[in-house]
Amino acid sequence: MARTELEWLKHLIRCHDGEKPDLRLLDSYYEGEQPLSYLAPELEAEMDARIRQVVVNWPQLVVDSLEERLDVEGFRFPGEAEADGELWRIWQANRLDAGSHQGHLDALAMRRAYVIVGAREDDPDTPLITVESAMDVFAEHDPRTGALAAAVKRWCEELPDGSEIDHATLYLPQSTSWWTKDKAGAWVEDVDAEGESRRDSHGLGEVPVVPLANRARLKKPGGVSELKAVIPLSDAACKIATDMMVSAEYHATPRRVAFGFGEEDFQDQDGRPVSAFSRIIGRVWATERRRGSGEDGGADVVQFPEAQLKNFHDTINQLARLVASLAGLPPHFLGYSSENPASADAIRSSESRLVKRAERRQREWGEAWEQVMRLALRIRDGVWDPRVMSLETIWRDASTPTVAQKADAAVKLHTAKIVPLRQTREDMGYTQAQIARMEEADEAAAQSAMARILAGDLAALEAGPKPPAEDEDEDEPTSEPVDAA
Repeated sequence: MARTELEWLKHLIRCHDGEKPDLRLLDSYYEGEQPLSYLAPELEAEMDARIRQVVVNWPQLVVDSLEERLDVEGFRFPGEAEADGELWRIWQANRLDAGSHQGHLDALAMRRAYVIVGAREDDPDTPLITVESAMDVFAEHDPRTGALAAAVKRWCEELPDGSEIDHATLYLPQSTSWWTKDKAGAWVEDVDAEGESRRDSHGLGEVPVVPLANRARLKKPGGVSELKAVIPLSDAACKIATDMMVSAEYHATPRRVAFGFGEEDFQDQDGRPVSAFSRIIGRVWATERRRGSGEDGGADVVQFPEAQLKNFHDTINQLARLVASLAGLPPHFLGYSSENPASADAIRSSESRLVKRAERRQREWGEAWEQVMRLALRIRDGVWDPRVMSLETIWRDASTPTVAQKADAAVKLHTAKIVPLRQTREDMGYTQAQIARMEEADEAAAQSAMARILAGDLAALEAGPKPPAEDEDEDEPTSEPVDAA
């Protein structure tokens, strides 16, 4: 049975509220604000606020290392060698260089992000494209087609008097509507100043919302966080690092024990007593000779050796190796390496899994960005352009070869006429704007050279044909020897 708009709105909000706690937890791990784990409750209660967690923020490293290799550089229509200038203008007008970076970051950390496409009232030629967090937007897929069935965006507005009002936008395949929660807590459709319903009956036939889902699966179209496998190991590393700092406080400094001293023997320069029975670094443990023992005693001071923290270091290094294997990170990303420094080839080889993971995201999210541009052109032109079904997203190379290696490979391919000059420049890592400037410079140089050639030919025609050169050697005697016979 089909849902009404209000039923869709309540259903999506209920589903969104159900996943928000998990999203907040994932966000806290990326920001390094996660709670301390693996600590006994009794010890935590005893230490109270005296213990502070040492955060080993591997989740942020895992996400950033992958996101840094995901840069969109343009869009290309089928059969065209150059990136489309109009699509790139729309991209730049919506500040998507920064927006795409934020969307990729949130998708890797919190399973998914969303891109919403709409019309811009002040500029009909430039559709409005915004990148949204999964904390604010939720969408549901149609189980039959896999396409989005509906989506909602929520936000809270603070009024001048300090009160708050909740807003929501409901996106459906045929319309977009705006809603507000009234004082009674009920959702009502928003109206404009004339009392008319704020509704956009766009008739697109699909929801103008595109999810950027990380590692989407058939049974999990909403994606999986990149942090899922790393969080337990990060918790363990934070616990070990915290224990190491506690041990450094109480055991890593040599302790001195004084036998035969009493409390009255410890005084400062003003004669005031100083506590000898203390656990703080730099103090002395002391015991007084028992009375009535019959021993004259005397005094003695003994120093205990400090504790070694190598066991903590080894454990953290082992956890780092596990994180590297799960996340596909090179060893030097996590701060451990062999005694012999790795060569440049070995470093690039160790990054192969990370590069492949980045290329997988490029393939997955390239389709999402292409769908964003299809919607943008449909909203601007009012019709679906059949060419955009084969639109191609241009990504920056995810690998990190040296400049010399890149140049050598690109020049060899171009010299052998395997790839054209423009593809050679793309392989070198130049942006589409840089390539366009180079092509303009090439065209200007070619025109200048042609002009010089034409000017030279014209001067030759005006001068007429040159007279034949005289034979200067005609009267000169030959230098060859004469046969005397």
